[in-house]
Amino acid sequence: MPTRKRLFVSFDYDNDETLKTFLIGQSKHDDTPFDVADASVKEHLTGDWQGKVRERIRRADVVCVLCGTRTHTANGVSIEYSIAKQLGKPLFLLKGYRDADCTRPKGAESEKMYNWTWENLKTLIHGGR
Repeated sequence: MPTRKRLFVSFDYDNDETLKTFLIGQSKHDDTPFDVADASVKEHLTGDWQGKVRERIRRADVVCVLCGTRTHTANGVSIEYSIAKQLGKPLFLLKGYRDADCTRPKGAESEKMYNWTWENLKTLIHGGR
């Protein structure tokens, strides 16, 4: 089995917390190639919250942006996406809802969004894009 990756999950906390819960559930499977290391936070981080999020993203191997129907309005997700790009972190956008129009964070309009399947997730975690 390939080395497990540390995954930072960016998501719209106000609208898509359930998606993160599902992803954490998947991370508990025996053949999972990743551990959820950190994720978007709802609580106010004191001081320089962007600096604190930057450090969390820096510690991750891969960044997953869970895209829901209102992701384009989630300022924090757009900032996390931008930080991941600045740090040169491997990242991918995952469509959170099969039967809905999911949106990308600001700045990621040209990024490919992948369907959330177990096979896609395992491939994306290890750089298959």
